[in-house]
Amino acid sequence: MATAAVMIYLLFVGVILSAAAAALPPSPSTSLITAILSTLGFQDLSTAVAAANISGATPTTIFAPTDSSLLTCPSCSVPLLLQEHSIHGLYPFQFLRRLAFGTKIESVAADRCLTVTASSANVFINGDEITKPDYFNNGLIIVHALQGFVSHLSPTSCSVESMTSLSFLPQPPSTAALFNRRLMLKDGMGWLRTNGYSILALAMRVNYSSLSGLKNLTLFAIDDESIFIDGGGSGAYLAELGFHIVPNRLLTAAELVALPRGTMFPTMIGGRNLMVTRAGDGGPLAPTMINYVKVKRFDLVVNKRIVVHGVPTPFRRVNLPAM
Repeated sequence: MATAAVMIYLLFVGVILSAAAAALPPSPSTSLITAILSTLGFQDLSTAVAAANISGATPTTIFAPTDSSLLTCPSCSVPLLLQEHSIHGLYPFQFLRRLAFGTKIESVAADRCLTVTASSANVFINGDEITKPDYFNNGLIIVHALQGFVSHLSPTSCSVESMTSLSFLPQPPSTAALFNRRLMLKDGMGWLRTNGYSILALAMRVNYSSLSGLKNLTLFAIDDESIFIDGGGSGAYLAELGFHIVPNRLLTAAELVALPRGTMFPTMIGGRNLMVTRAGDGGPLAPTMINYVKVKRFDLVVNKRIVVHGVPTPFRRVNLPAM
């Protein structure tokens, strides 16, 4: 009987403690984010804060979809969406604009990353535009309003090479030498991506299967700012990227400035060649020009697989003799 009484007492205490725990109010940090989202009009997100365990005690940036956009996905888990739309740290709009094109930032959801792309005026999160930048910013929490919402992220969202739109085509097992050559090409692409040539790096990924088949190459590169801002047709550069690549030849600065006027090179576009139209030492008084376009930066990337030089505008179409 004594044992039964003890068991009944312990059961009673457990019920009382459980009820007390359920009656406890949400943590102040969670309540803060709930209040912020509710005040801004994001009611669906505000009700999911506790379940998503989003804390306002540490710096957090939230890319907030509207209630109306979430209605289009009745099967979506709103707490999980809130985690996937939130990142640790403060990312104001102007900072996001300066990130390299295609930068990936890990979300609060484990092993799920958001991709940031930006033009001269707009910022997109996985393709959804930020329509109300810095909608709320108190120095600890930043909220940006999104035009739509980001669908549930893939487990491979943090890996660029695993993404469908940027994936490398399946390659057969390679020898050590072939592996090293591909590694040098990827190294060059990585440098371009983080040094102001991210759009070009993305285009190279799209064309990776063609580029990886070359023994080596020389590339004439245009930076992101020129592609976005220049009104001289730099956007056409990406469409004719092959016209700016000399296949199977490494032309370092030392070799390029030593070439005489009239020297011609084939490109990856059949029947269209490049020519040294002005020989020079590469300096401001005697620039080297290819198809009447000045080479403004030499040897941006140099390894045994790829050499990259910077040019301000796409190469012009000029009448050149056939090679």
